[in-house]
Amino acid sequence: MIARSVPRARFALVICGLWSAAWVPARAAAPTIAILPFSLDNTSPAPSTPEELARTARMNREMAALLKKSGDFVPVATAPLTRELNPMPDFRQCNGCEIPLARKLGATLVAYGWVQKVSNLILNLNVVIENVKTGKMVAGGSVDIRGNTDDSWNHGLDFLVQEHVLPREPHGA
Repeated sequence: MIARSVPRARFALVICGLWSAAWVPARAAAPTIAILPFSLDNTSPAPSTPEELARTARMNREMAALLKKSGDFVPVATAPLTRELNPMPDFRQCNGCEIPLARKLGATLVAYGWVQKVSNLILNLNVVIENVKTGKMVAGGSVDIRGNTDDSWNHGLDFLVQEHVLPREPHGA
């Protein structure tokens, strides 16, 4: 009698699992995003250091890794446009040039950012994400960081992505 009930229990568990899986809504495909190189806007009296330039160059790779890890975005490789991207110092002032670049990469979204160095103590990290089809901003934000170190930049970018870029659950969900 016990031997017969075990297969029935397994069968019931399998049926319940299949039934409940049918009711789980399918997750929409994550949008593709082109993350263009960050720029450094040094408004401080001190000159930019090689370390700051290296951190700035690293920001878009770090952001791509954070977005990919979240599963909410699929970063696309920007390497095919290296020749077009390298001479561009600041995407904030290119009058929409980021849209056709992202379109060439096949992305549905485009992100660009900049770091404003106010002083060696005060810096601002900024990110804008736009819809490639409409050109409208869909996400973005700014965070102030204190300290000009690898750790402070990394922590600031992580906070910026978590609090201003990644989709949030609606309150009460």
